[in-house]
Amino acid sequence: MQTYYIPRNLKGETRILNIFSTKSLLYTAVGIGVGLPFFFIVNMVTGKPLISAIFPIVTALLGYAIGTFKFPSIRGARWLKNLGGENIDDIIIRFFRFYFDFNLLNMKKKKKIYIYTKEEDLK
Repeated sequence: MQTYYIPRNLKGETRILNIFSTKSLLYTAVGIGVGLPFFFIVNMVTGKPLISAIFPIVTALLGYAIGTFKFPSIRGARWLKNLGGENIDDIIIRFFRFYFDFNLLNMKKKKKIYIYTKEEDLK
């Protein structure tokens, strides 16, 4: 008699408080950390903590959205069609790695390799 492995979906078991995955909780905490200096500055200037609490809340929601949501599939724009379904944080990380790609040890700019297609040569 053989035993069979039954696959389980473990995606929901890593959630904290049912809405936060570990990645989205980390991005939310970073968003709050970015919004707290604005909270203190606006609170000192206006003296109204309720109005100044808008900054950490908005940046926390923005961090949660970056850590959780996927980029929608947009077919109208040619340069956005390949991004559909990817995580927003992966897109942002890839953007910074491409445009700000330098070696931290030597502080020299790395050489990039560009591949041109036939369509680009005709232009």
